[in-house]
Amino acid sequence: QVPLQESGGGLVQAGGSLRLSCAPSGSSFSRNAMGWFRQVPGKEREFVAAISWDGANTRYADSVRGRFTISRESANITVYLQMNSLKPEDTAVYYCGAAIVGYIPSTSQYHFWGQGTQVTVSS
Repeated sequence: QVPLQESGGGLVQAGGSLRLSCAPSGSSFSRNAMGWFRQVPGKEREFVAAISWDGANTRYADSVRGRFTISRESANITVYLQMNSLKPEDTAVYYCGAAIVGYIPSTSQYHFWGQGTQVTVSS
C-alpha cells in the first residue's frame, strides 16, 4: 500500500493557481515533517517545500519562495501546497514525502512517498 496519496494536479495556464493535497493512506504521519518534491523526465527529484510536524517551521526552494505555500491542517493529517503565479517551468510530477523525523531534515531523510500528481503549466 502506498503510504501517501497526492491529489489536485492538473493543467493550468501560466499565472494561474493550483492546490495540491497529500493525505496518508493507512499510517499516520502526524509526528513527521512533510515535504513536497517535483520531478521532470530525465532529471532528479528536486525539493520544493517542507513543513515541520507542528507546522511551526517551513522551508522553500528559492525557485518557489513567495509563490508557493505549504501548510498542514490542525489535525496534522493532510498537507497542502498552494501554488500561485505558476510558470511553465513549474511543470512536473509533484510528490509528497514524509520524513522520519519531526523537524525539517535533509532531503535524504524522506522515506515515505506517494505516487505523484502531474502539474502542467501552459504558456
